[in-house]
Amino acid sequence: MDENGISRIVVGAAIEVHRELGPGLLESVYQQCLARELQLQEMPCSLEESIDAKYKGLKFDVGYRLDMVVADKVIVELKVVETILPVHKAQLLSYLKLSNRKLGLLLNFNVPVMKDGIRRVVNKL
Repeated sequence: MDENGISRIVVGAAIEVHRELGPGLLESVYQQCLARELQLQEMPCSLEESIDAKYKGLKFDVGYRLDMVVADKVIVELKVVETILPVHKAQLLSYLKLSNRKLGLLLNFNVPVMKDGIRRVVNKL
């Protein structure tokens, strides 16, 4: 399945989690519930995957952790914030570049309607 197909499944799962729980909980709760929803749909995902920063042959172990990687292709960054800021999108784009992945989803669960909390970030897609 390609990145767009995976993202459709993730968005549907996020909407289902938000429909059940609503806004106002901790990010870690949404992370576990989204992982469970994806598991129920037989979509593989990993949580808290670590990545290193690299620069011209140097490797920096700086402890970056991806909230979720789905099907080893799509990075999902979870937020529970008042407003998505440009720095959140920049962070996800950096994660995409560091991990050589093409698509990321920024999901903010602190919204009345989940569709308003979804942002796609692409890297050479």
